[in-house]
This record gives sequence, structure tokens and C-alpha cells, in this order.
Amino acid sequence: MRQLARILGEFLTWVVIALMVGLTTVVVAAVIYRKMGASLSWYDEIAGVLLAWITYYGAALAALKRSHIGFDDVLLSLPPSARKVAMLLAEGLVLLFFVLLAWSGLEVLNILEGESLVSLTWVPVALTQSIIPIGAILFIVAELLSFPDYWRDVMAGRSVEHAPLAHGETPEKGQHP
Repeated sequence: MRQLARILGEFLTWVVIALMVGLTTVVVAAVIYRKMGASLSWYDEIAGVLLAWITYYGAALAALKRSHIGFDDVLLSLPPSARKVAMLLAEGLVLLFFVLLAWSGLEVLNILEGESLVSLTWVPVALTQSIIPIGAILFIVAELLSFPDYWRDVMAGRSVEHAPLAHGETPEKGQHP
């Protein structure tokens, strides 16, 4: 599983980098065109789509690294039996949410079939919105691949949100030891 997680992590990292470079290029080009007295009619639509794609792919990458918003301090303050239940409940709810998001995303694609972007009529809206189910599925896979290590760390009382302290260091106020 760790090997699959590493491969997925590399893939998602490169996708996010490529999307960020693409968005930066589009924004810089749009600024240059506007400074020259012209504007790109498709800029707003494409920039919005690229930003949404960065968000979905970046969320899957964060889930894989367990870098999304979490509550380790709450989990670690619970006794081990309650911690197990809380972790399983939280993970189940997250997975349920993303399963529903993937299903809803597929429904949206069916509804948008045949539609195209306003400024680039050759680009199907279904292509731009395909990130909803794809991103949800990637998030689910990332959660499942990262869960065993996360389970092991939290059950051992190790926080994945806070870096371990160096030998002899004391935690700052509010920092979990």
C-alpha cells in the first residue's frame, strides 16, 4: 500500500504542479493582453476551471499525506477504545461524503451532457466538471491508502499534525507533546 501511495503522491504532485503552471501562464497572458488593450474572452472561464481542478487534485494530495484539517489533539486526548471508535466514525463519514460527492458529480455530468463553455464552444462542460467525480474518487483512494499508517500513528499516541520534538525540546504552550 505504501508503494501505491508513493506512486499516487508523485502523480498528484506533478498534476498539481502542471495545473499551477498552466493557471499562472493563463493569468500572465491575460494581464499582458489587457495591458495591450485587448482581452482574452475565455480567460475567466478557463482560470476558474483550472482553479477548481487545482483544488480537487490538491485536496486528494493533502488527504494522501494526511495534511488536511484534522483534530489529532482531540483524538489523542481520548482513551484508546474511544479513539478507535472516533477514528472509524470520522473516517466513515469522510468516505461517505466523498462517495456521495462522486455519485452527485456523475449525475451532474449526465445533466450537462451536450453543453459547452460559453467562450470556447468546442470545450464540453462535462470535461471541465469531470473533476467532481474524479477528485472525489481520488480523495477516497488517498484516504484508504493513508489510513493504515494514520491508524498506527494515532493508536500509538503520535500526532500526524505536529512534528515530533527534538531531544530535550519542550512543547510550546498549546502544542501537543
